[in-house]
Amino acid sequence: MDIWKPIAIVSSAALAALLACGGGGVVVRSAWADQPHMQVARDHLQQARASLERAEANKGGHRERAIELVEKALVQVNEGIEYARTH
Repeated sequence: MDIWKPIAIVSSAALAALLACGGGGVVVRSAWADQPHMQVARDHLQQARASLERAEANKGGHRERAIELVEKALVQVNEGIEYARTH
């Protein structure tokens, strides 16, 4: 009897059960949880960008400038998150 086939079946079943119970979210949550305030800030900036993009463009160029500044802020937040993860 080949021992590797039952081991593969059992380990695959265990992995499927772990993922079905939400165990895969543990890895995602821990990666996101390392910078919770920065993540929230990024979410708010993304929402702000979406709102600005939906707004009418009759703001004398201020809407477009605000979109540019939000984009720059998003870059800075992402760089801050990455910096904190690597240092």
